[in-house]
Amino acid sequence: MITDPGAAPPAAAGDPAAAAAAVHVSGLRKRYGDVVALAGVDLVIGAGEFFTLLGPSGSGKTTLLRLIAGFERPDAGRIELGGADVTRVPPYSRNVNTVFQDYALFPHMTVAQNIEYGLRVRRVAKADRREKVDRALEMVRLPGLGARKPAQLSGGQRQRVALARAIVNEPEVLLLDEPLGALDLKLRQEMQLELLRVQREVGITFIYVTHDQEEALTMSDRIAVLNAGSIEQIGGPVEVYEQPRTAFVAGFIGVSNLIERDGHTITVRPEKLTLIEEDEPERPGAHTEPGQVRDVIYAGVLTRYVVDLDAGGELVVSRQNAEARTGITAGSRVRIAWRTDQAFTIPHRPDQGSGSGEGYQ
Repeated sequence: MITDPGAAPPAAAGDPAAAAAAVHVSGLRKRYGDVVALAGVDLVIGAGEFFTLLGPSGSGKTTLLRLIAGFERPDAGRIELGGADVTRVPPYSRNVNTVFQDYALFPHMTVAQNIEYGLRVRRVAKADRREKVDRALEMVRLPGLGARKPAQLSGGQRQRVALARAIVNEPEVLLLDEPLGALDLKLRQEMQLELLRVQREVGITFIYVTHDQEEALTMSDRIAVLNAGSIEQIGGPVEVYEQPRTAFVAGFIGVSNLIERDGHTITVRPEKLTLIEEDEPERPGAHTEPGQVRDVIYAGVLTRYVVDLDAGGELVVSRQNAEARTGITAGSRVRIAWRTDQAFTIPHRPDQGSGSGEGYQ
């Protein structure tokens, strides 16, 4: 099933309250001169969801986030937070906070002062501020570091401080604009798990912007894939990866094969394919096509085989190296097999449906 962008999401954890709309945007349009940043976006995000806006540079994901935050005004459309129309409400009057890639910490303030800044603006009592700051530091696993300055922290610690500052005000929605983009790979992967843990503990709706497909698949309850100002598909990680609705989604999320057969565009993931040598028997119940190996690419964890098909087109087959077929080299004649329920027809236009989700025979 492909999720309708305008439909309310299912309860993520079996709780009926999870299906309530924290954010609802309809007909949202924004352009900068001749550039259309958003072309009529409709979107419903449920309370308590970890929702990701995924797309390449220029797809409109950051523009959408900034409109929800109130940093910019839409040319047309409506934005609701918790059922209230905030389309023309300034950012400081919206119950949202934003975490940026560059942390945006005050260098002259201590960690504790940075975290409590919003509480001071709201004139929260000093004792309550101290308690909330200590709790936020515990939440992001930085207890005892409140007296340090940002310059005394690592990049990962500074990002945790930025997160603590955002959640200490208990916003209805937390907006995260590529917050891990400045971190190295190992630290970024660690912080992905930390963000997910914090979101589960506080229960705040997270709207997360990234261009990193693996990051989106790892962290999200649901993903909206954006392209050229429009939403191409919305769904859970398994859905958008296993059943891409458009050729763009199939090509952008992970690695996918696209071939033309019988007037249809067929997509199948490299890891779903099986290489069969010429002297091996057929695989019962599988669709099989012959071809010749053009390249064999060793990539450490796995090996990729690029195969030119006799019927036209090419397929990339990936295999874990524990399973790699060492006898298959460039120039080898092979057959490629896949189960019919693991290949999907891509419609030529997004409004033609999802290709029914049926396998290619």
